[in-house]
Amino acid sequence: MARAPLVDGHGRRIGDLRVSVTDRCNFRCQYCMPAEGLPWLERDDVLSFEEIARLVRLFAELGVEAVRLTGGEPLVRRDFPALAAMLAAVPGLADLSLTTNGYLLERDAEALVAAGISRFNVSIDSLQRDRFFRMTRRDALPRVLAGLEALARFPEAHPIKVNAVALRGFTEDEVLPFARFAREHPYEVRFIEFMPLDADHAWTPEDVLTGEEVRAAIHAVYPLEPEPREPSATARVHRFADGKGRIGFINPVSEPFCDDCNRVRLTADGKLRTCLFSLGETDLRAPLRAGASDDDVETVIRDAVWRKELKHRVNDPGFVQPARSMSAIGG
Repeated sequence: MARAPLVDGHGRRIGDLRVSVTDRCNFRCQYCMPAEGLPWLERDDVLSFEEIARLVRLFAELGVEAVRLTGGEPLVRRDFPALAAMLAAVPGLADLSLTTNGYLLERDAEALVAAGISRFNVSIDSLQRDRFFRMTRRDALPRVLAGLEALARFPEAHPIKVNAVALRGFTEDEVLPFARFAREHPYEVRFIEFMPLDADHAWTPEDVLTGEEVRAAIHAVYPLEPEPREPSATARVHRFADGKGRIGFINPVSEPFCDDCNRVRLTADGKLRTCLFSLGETDLRAPLRAGASDDDVETVIRDAVWRKELKHRVNDPGFVQPARSMSAIGG
């Protein structure tokens, strides 16, 4: 069933839904979570597979064509490939992707590809084992790289992107090794500016290693050429001038891409967030479980999306960081 397109109050048509399937994670990355972890949602508070599939079907009827599955770490959700297969079968959905830390990827790569996930982002913040441990608090780099290699064996999984969060005082030493990695392997490395979504609320602008700084450091050694930015894209992509691969920069702090943002987010407990930095949320789980019809839920969604923020205001005086950290919102 086709419904009228989902449009916000600024005229932006919503076509991308990020769905967090769990707030749980097997890593404790410094930019996201304290060493001791966070209190997890109770199991009954988390949307069931059937509830997620119902909402994704409804969003697809409203014109959403791309869904990205996130967490926490989505692969810790039991029987996750079964959920992926349910969503891949949703009519109108053209793009089903996954963001993962890669720890369980060697186990699940074949099942995920078979389920219909067509694009993969794997988070790796260092290619050095000791520094990877320092950032994630887990000695897991060999296992993550093995998972990445297992995934790369499937032609249907490409292009595969490797995401690294850029933190000043840490990532400077990772930039050129990652550039070489992107040139030597069939992956597009993307540096993501550190955002104020850490559970400790310790973020400061000085902690941000900007995309332009990273780009300049790479360009000085391996010349880069910019590619045109696609509408609503988060990444500014460059190709190596000699043709040996591509590299991307996601710069939400220094170069916000809010003007044509077409994304909304669904948390693991069924809250709709119209911006990564929203201070408010709209509960979709409650009406679902109260027996609301799809038309009723559509009304709730439209009302929330109409109020979607014009921009995230990270650089504005008086910016207030969301109460939830990245792992609880969905990466």
